[in-house]
Amino acid sequence: MSSTLAVALFALASSPLQDATPEAKPPNVVLIYTDDQGYADLGVYGARGFATPHLDRLAGEGLRLESFYVSQAVCSASRASIRTGCYPNRIGTLHAFMPWSKIGLAEEEETLAELLHAVGYRTAFVGKWHLGHQQRFLPLNHGYDESYGLPYSNDMWPVDYDGVPVDGVHKKTRYRRLPIFEGDQTVGFVDTLEDQATLTRRYTDRAIDFIKRSADKGPFFLELAHSMPHVPIGASEEFRGRTEYGLYGDVIEEIDACTGELLEALEQTGVAENTLVIFTSDNGPWLNYGDHAGLALPLKEGKGTMWEGGCRVPCILRLPGIIPAGTVSSGLATTLDLLPTIVELCGAAPPRLKIDGLSLVAHLKAPATESPRDEFWYYYGNQLQAVRSGRWKLHFPHSYRTYERLQPGENGHPGPTGTGRISRALYDLEADPGERRDVADQHPEVVLELEKVAARARAELGDRGLAGSGQRKSARIE
Repeated sequence: MSSTLAVALFALASSPLQDATPEAKPPNVVLIYTDDQGYADLGVYGARGFATPHLDRLAGEGLRLESFYVSQAVCSASRASIRTGCYPNRIGTLHAFMPWSKIGLAEEEETLAELLHAVGYRTAFVGKWHLGHQQRFLPLNHGYDESYGLPYSNDMWPVDYDGVPVDGVHKKTRYRRLPIFEGDQTVGFVDTLEDQATLTRRYTDRAIDFIKRSADKGPFFLELAHSMPHVPIGASEEFRGRTEYGLYGDVIEEIDACTGELLEALEQTGVAENTLVIFTSDNGPWLNYGDHAGLALPLKEGKGTMWEGGCRVPCILRLPGIIPAGTVSSGLATTLDLLPTIVELCGAAPPRLKIDGLSLVAHLKAPATESPRDEFWYYYGNQLQAVRSGRWKLHFPHSYRTYERLQPGENGHPGPTGTGRISRALYDLEADPGERRDVADQHPEVVLELEKVAARARAELGDRGLAGSGQRKSARIE
């Protein structure tokens, strides 16, 4: 070999082109969340009376979060945070929107779907929307290429708890037929309890179809927001009567099995190894529905409260090669953090307007490290009811919905709720996750530090009767 040829071959072998590796593809994202599923309603979180083998396996292949929160324990407010990374108090989307509400998510708020769509993602929404049912507020106008589902909660219909249509002076006569939308068109209605029992299956079929159509066309984002187990609950015939828990357990087992089918679709299409899968709930269980509701034990209270049982929910994440399998984190994390985390993983730009979420990417890669989030502000409606920093949670004086010491309902009928009242109280959530022992007198220095956190929260996002400097407005149809 001539010296000239040897030099040439050496140069080729050591050139940047030779050393370069193909750029990693951005991950697909499948975000699944249920409605009113409690903290204790998955096997890996302690469920009893029913099994969730597919979701338990997902946890074994990824990361389980033990201290994961929704922004508020009510439908529309919670969904607003999932999609925007903002406390609902920042963007004016409080409570649960009604079929006669004239408000929705403002156009200037950038959703996760919009941010991913801007970098080439195919985007789809399936399930319960609940951020405005007028056409300008529907998913197609918030970054989704396609959508299918219900515009609001499945109990917002003119049907009584026993499945009989209402008439006369019944409070539900104000509701109209419950529509199913596709894109911006109504394509059907949910009129009976039998129709309700088909929703999980319908949503799953739509989600799997989207995965199969999108897997070979570049990255995709799928948001699957199940209507179940929000009452009125229903399971398809294949799952009814399967569990000791009763119909609620049947519903959860169907959601689990359908999640298994969706995971299998990712495998079959060859994209499972490059897909971030997230499973969580929009808030805690609606406890006064008794045997048609789940549990949040050992946490206190449920949906509609900012006690831990209302806003701390299960959350599982899997992304092979990035998130270590079989890991658990007790670090503080929230639905606010999903958007910035996903945006960073997918190479998208962050929103232009200020948000409240923090990227968890470094923590997901090394769950033994500290979470970047150390604080959480517990708003309900426009009231700051508590704040958390590290292990400590400080409640401020407020009244709240309570389920304790009241007889719950049965067979789809609600039991009563009461009104509880609390003065300022401090809880150590590591030692006392059930919030039973007020330790404010033992830790006055912690109370003072948390009062400072609360002052910052009020200055930014307000409190009852007080506006905050960082608040924006929802959109409204006059």
